[in-house]
Amino acid sequence: MRLTIVETGLVPEPIRADWPDYPDMFEALIAPAAPDFTFETVSPIKGERLPDPASLDAILVTGSKAGVYDDEPWIPPLLDFIRWAAAEKTPQIGICFGHQAIAQALGGQVIKSPKGWGIGRHSYAVTHTAPSTTEWLTPGSDTLALAVSHQDQVVVPPPGAIPLVSSDFTPHAGLVYAQGPAMSLQGHPEFSPNFSNALYRARLGSPLTAAQVETAAESFADPLDAPIAAQWIANFLRAHAKPKE
Repeated sequence: MRLTIVETGLVPEPIRADWPDYPDMFEALIAPAAPDFTFETVSPIKGERLPDPASLDAILVTGSKAGVYDDEPWIPPLLDFIRWAAAEKTPQIGICFGHQAIAQALGGQVIKSPKGWGIGRHSYAVTHTAPSTTEWLTPGSDTLALAVSHQDQVVVPPPGAIPLVSSDFTPHAGLVYAQGPAMSLQGHPEFSPNFSNALYRARLGSPLTAAQVETAAESFADPLDAPIAAQWIANFLRAHAKPKE
């Protein structure tokens, strides 16, 4: 399977030279769980044209500093692309901004949450229990802990969306969609604790306070579940692969 990673964000400039870009982080995350996958990147944020999703095996939309409601010229074509991919039954994964973009494109609502910024390690309850659709949800787990960095949240899921993971801070932190084979997560399985801390320090003073950054760093004393999320992503894409002609 060829996974097309849609790059919608860049590592912040002050730390860009020290870290891989986001598509490389996703390849490093997913490849151990899916050694048969190949990876390619298309970058609308760099002005690249999105391809016909009918020609693609699978899609992953990355995180971004943008909000889905922002006046960026690449966002409306991206939302159209997501709807088109759903109609073509091309399986999609969304992470952070990608989670919000899929939800918004398929009929949900995303806002800048009055709860403020979520950073550090967040643990979610796994709520997806529909027996006919959970074959890909292995290894099984009652919780999923991921690094996060977001203020925007999905506040109204699209019609028919099934909750996947949830917390008090982020009730709609993971969704599986009825409109097409798509799954999305608010958290960042591709973020390591070290990268997350570097990202938070780069944002110290605007918009994050020193106390927020310190508390976030301390939260990584407990482990993350990135390998579980990676396996779910690989399993989901395989389970929803389009038949070969």
